Amino acid sequence: MYVAKVRPRWSDMDVFGHVNHANMVTLLEEARVPLLFDEAGRAGLAEFAKGMVVVKLAVHYRAPVVVDGQEIRVEISLKDLKFASLTLDYRVHDGPDAESPVAVTAETVLAPYDVTTNRPRRLTAEERAFLQSRLTEAGA
Repeated sequence: MYVAKVRPRWSDMDVFGHVNHANMVTLLEEARVPLLFDEAGRAGLAEFAKGMVVVKLAVHYRAPVVVDGQEIRVEISLKDLKFASLTLDYRVHDGPDAESPVAVTAETVLAPYDVTTNRPRRLTAEERAFLQSRLTEAGA
């Protein structure tokens, strides 16, 4: 499991003081980018940063996330790994700690994309190993 901390901004609020849906999706993206781009790049996997597209997204709200200036904890795990896609599960806590209540669960299906050919591509063996080591419970 990979753990990220993100801080909702005041501009993320809807009229009720909660993080609105579009901004929650952005927070999920902000949580996964350091892993898939920064850490993968440091591991020698530069292709991740060159192209990864969201194929499917599902967000389930258990409770509103209130913008109060504190960070929220986002836990990301690997649900499914295929040769040309991966599925990430998210648990968004309404606070910075694992003990904070889970307010949102989500799932994204991502596919690696070759921007040179404008076509999907397969994950390399090195990319698959990186994902498995960073996102599964055994790799936590």
